[in-house]
Amino acid sequence: MGAYQHMRHLTQKLFESTPAYRLRPTPTAPSPSHTASMPRPHATLAALCLALPASAAVADSTNPLDAERWTTRPIVVVVPQESDPLLAKVRATLKETAAREAFRERDMALFTVVEGEGRRNGEPLGPARTAAMLQALQLDARGPATFVLVGKDGGVKMREEGASIDLQSVFDEIDRMPMRRQR
Repeated sequence: MGAYQHMRHLTQKLFESTPAYRLRPTPTAPSPSHTASMPRPHATLAALCLALPASAAVADSTNPLDAERWTTRPIVVVVPQESDPLLAKVRATLKETAAREAFRERDMALFTVVEGEGRRNGEPLGPARTAAMLQALQLDARGPATFVLVGKDGGVKMREEGASIDLQSVFDEIDRMPMRRQR
């Protein structure tokens, strides 16, 4: 559950469990002594917001895969060094016109992490976003070399270690997905 949904859930629980928020008659002109004893919803909500861990909100907002949800199918290639055979194989395959067209047709995005540096379609991600993505996928930038296919729903659909991945098998896997068949 993301930080926003968690805060919304807690706020709803607070409103449901607090007697002050249940329906009751209110005086037309409350006296000063009456208003002093009334609960202050803004103060309660502010305290609730402060109780949420700040790191959860930051981690949710910095993972670049969150921005891809429902728009693209990210593939993530994590290799410890530039000369890794997995990275070379993926790059060589995507240089082929047919593979490049299949990649675009399936709304895919290429994320790479090489020697700890993350990129999306060649553009740098930055250290915080790279770390958040690696943490979300439970991957280590130091190895082993790993290929991950993430679906449009944000779930991991395929995970392979080593250079044995074949992009045509990845395209075939995507073509079997329900969201792809709806097109």
